[in-house]
Amino acid sequence: MDTTRRVSTISARVDAAVSSVDSVEDELELSAVRHRPEGLGQLEAQTRFSRKELQILYRGFKNECPSGIVNEETFKDIYAQFFPQGDASTYAHFLFNAFDTDHNGSVSFEDFVMGLSILLRGTIQEKLKWAFNLYDINKDGYITKEEMLDIMKAIYDMMGKCTYPVLKEETPRQHVEVFFQKMDKNKDGVVTIDEFIDCCQNDENIMRSMHLFENVL
Repeated sequence: MDTTRRVSTISARVDAAVSSVDSVEDELELSAVRHRPEGLGQLEAQTRFSRKELQILYRGFKNECPSGIVNEETFKDIYAQFFPQGDASTYAHFLFNAFDTDHNGSVSFEDFVMGLSILLRGTIQEKLKWAFNLYDINKDGYITKEEMLDIMKAIYDMMGKCTYPVLKEETPRQHVEVFFQKMDKNKDGVVTIDEFIDCCQNDENIMRSMHLFENVL
């Protein structure tokens, strides 16, 4: 299952769950959790999810993470379920760091729904800014060729073995060479967020190849 189809499936499940709920509680159930999320009203204002959607998302989140937060190892275990045929651990590490916006080594429900709101219902600009943060591994405001290659290798480790025809080992590096040359317009060896967004918006093939079309999950 490719990235776009998987996130679309998640969105469809959320919508289906919302429509099937006849009555829901007015507030999140907060008993027996260590981390208590923000109130529904605040999260509803900060995201593009309705109150009912947030309640359903929280129930699913709490089922997987009763403590109310997710550490990296748990995140990897959950994410690996989507790709049992490949090695998703490295990509899950990068993805976890993108969700962990305050860099405290854990992802709270707030972190999760804020990111998911962008990935599922954000504008193209918002999704690309989120994607830039994913590729900017050291968070210095620039993407280097090495950072892009690390992400691409992780994607191919996770999905490449399931493609037909099977991708060659050098394929990620070849793609990065092409992508980076197009993005680094001033040839200074790094890609800024403006260069990244401009190139992706004007080259649909790059967006698809980098798993940035429609979403970046």
